Amino acid sequence: MLLEATWKGQEAVFAVECKSFSTPRAIREATAQAQAFARPANREPMVVVPFLSSERLEELEREGISGIDLCGNGVVVVPGKFAVYRTGAPNRFPSSAPIKNIYQKNSSMVSRVFLARPRYGAVMEIQSEIQRRSLSAWPPISLATVSKVLKGLEDDLIVSRGDARIRLVQPDKLLRELAANFTTEDERVSIRAKVSAEGDQLLKVLAKTAGSLDVPLVATGAASATRYAVMQRGPVLSLYCTEPERLLERMGGALTDRFPNVELTKADEPVFYFDARIERDFRWASPVQVYLELMAGDKRDRETAEQVREFILNEARSQSE
Repeated sequence: MLLEATWKGQEAVFAVECKSFSTPRAIREATAQAQAFARPANREPMVVVPFLSSERLEELEREGISGIDLCGNGVVVVPGKFAVYRTGAPNRFPSSAPIKNIYQKNSSMVSRVFLARPRYGAVMEIQSEIQRRSLSAWPPISLATVSKVLKGLEDDLIVSRGDARIRLVQPDKLLRELAANFTTEDERVSIRAKVSAEGDQLLKVLAKTAGSLDVPLVATGAASATRYAVMQRGPVLSLYCTEPERLLERMGGALTDRFPNVELTKADEPVFYFDARIERDFRWASPVQVYLELMAGDKRDRETAEQVREFILNEARSQSE
């Protein structure tokens, strides 16, 4: 399709490629096709998609590609003639996919598993790895969910699939997406208590009691930060548990806000316990969970998160070799 544009007396003809999706993958394919159509006819390349974020517009502008969306955003560039840039209009075409956000909640386990192990041979292998790093208290994640999330990761150019390999290609971007979409739920019920044990003995009591009750238990991301970064831990050990009251009752702990040493937060979702790292039978949160919780914190937490980020990326690189 050809489109003619005029701006302040200057004219240009564009070779236009339209796509019905606005994913990075769709935009990349549209850009390549528009360039291929434009070159032989000495036209300017342009892409048209439902929505272009400011990030996508900046990428197009850097590449010298024009792009407009159906929401009122766009960048039109003609070297030596004119350049027009418009952004700020909201997305009127949100995705209607069954999984609304692949980077949130339990769906994010598919994304997170690539940071723990970046390469796979098949979708079923990804499902098996997720199950291996999950607790048996919940049913396995379905193969359909893994496939849907994987397609989203491919569309976002974070994961590539080819030559019988599925691999992580942008770990930095994956971490950014997980952090940008991470939400904390302040309404979660937490109880504070005093347990007659401290230090390593407290960890042993917690692990033993949780095991005897078959109750999932893991330290929160904030409480686990010292496993992956230099950070002083507070006097209160924060934990996620599916049945905090039952666990506390079995330990004989006393509810109190005065000098407590444990805080138990009710968390029923498997993602909180995913890829927990076990030391002396006690579960600490995965480095990704730690990173996300710290990034949602204050300035000091975010500074510590950078250390955890390096730990995650180094772990991913070592698994890729």
